Amino acid sequence: QVQLVESGGGLVQTGGSLRLSCAASGSIFSINVMGWYRQTPGNQRELVTTITSSGITNYADSVKGRFTVSRDNAKNTVYLQMNSLEPEDTAVYYCNANGYYRRGRLLEFTSWGQGTQVTVSS
Repeated sequence: QVQLVESGGGLVQTGGSLRLSCAASGSIFSINVMGWYRQTPGNQRELVTTITSSGITNYADSVKGRFTVSRDNAKNTVYLQMNSLEPEDTAVYYCNANGYYRRGRLLEFTSWGQGTQVTVSS
């Protein structure tokens, strides 16, 4: 299958910045959409942003103007630059990707990363 490994979370003060990375590995044929979701205790996982292979992006209203998603298709990696962080951004951030991988033939996949904690102190 396809594995996603995230990095870059941590503790930051209000107004600070963090950059998350997520690298996909495995017998990847192509990745269509990559994205970031976040989840806080007791709540459902929510969409933060997505980016297609051609660079079309989509953002949750709560992060527009503060977060920027980008990807390196050659490295199968997606990034999330988070600026002007607020305590409300505190959550576990999960990377997501979907596309096709090789296993004798092409098969679809949807994979999630293990999550990385982002904590914004007030």
